Amino acid sequence: MKILFASDLHGSASACEKILKKLETENVDRFVLLGDLLYHGPRNDLPDRYAPKEVFAMLNQCQMTPLCVRGNCDAEVDQMVLEFPMMADYALLPLDGGRCAFVTHGHLFNTENPPPHKPGDVLIHGHTHVHCVVPQGDYTYINPGSTSLPKEGQAPSYMVYEDGAFEIRALDDDAVLMRWSLEA
Repeated sequence: MKILFASDLHGSASACEKILKKLETENVDRFVLLGDLLYHGPRNDLPDRYAPKEVFAMLNQCQMTPLCVRGNCDAEVDQMVLEFPMMADYALLPLDGGRCAFVTHGHLFNTENPPPHKPGDVLIHGHTHVHCVVPQGDYTYINPGSTSLPKEGQAPSYMVYEDGAFEIRALDDDAVLMRWSLEA
């Protein structure tokens, strides 16, 4: 199973185009969006090519229906224009070796408020706009970073899961920024 994760588009048509191009080139089985799709939020500057109408049109036309969780900048009015569900606070994804990924945006469940989990599980969320892989005792926290508004001087990024390994990659050139294996 190959899964592409993206977070925090924040209405950037250019970031959305790049992620959708990755779907074509990566030949993934599943597409996961970690929230904050259309609105830039009051604390953020406008992202490159801020065009929420273009973003929802592109996402609605996507050949692969995304599995999506709600971000803190997502609202019921956003769901009205999107043709796939995006209002769930979390989703559970089975991983190799019987492990599970708890997928959420990060504003409700995070390392300060972890979800129920089993040893070896993975917590995946965006929200902070900072990519990282951090062991947290009996689970691992992974953040793919932001596609449109990265923080702490990081590059826009996304993540791919395949064969028990996660790779966080730069959105513009696919450089591997971080790699972590379930066997680590």
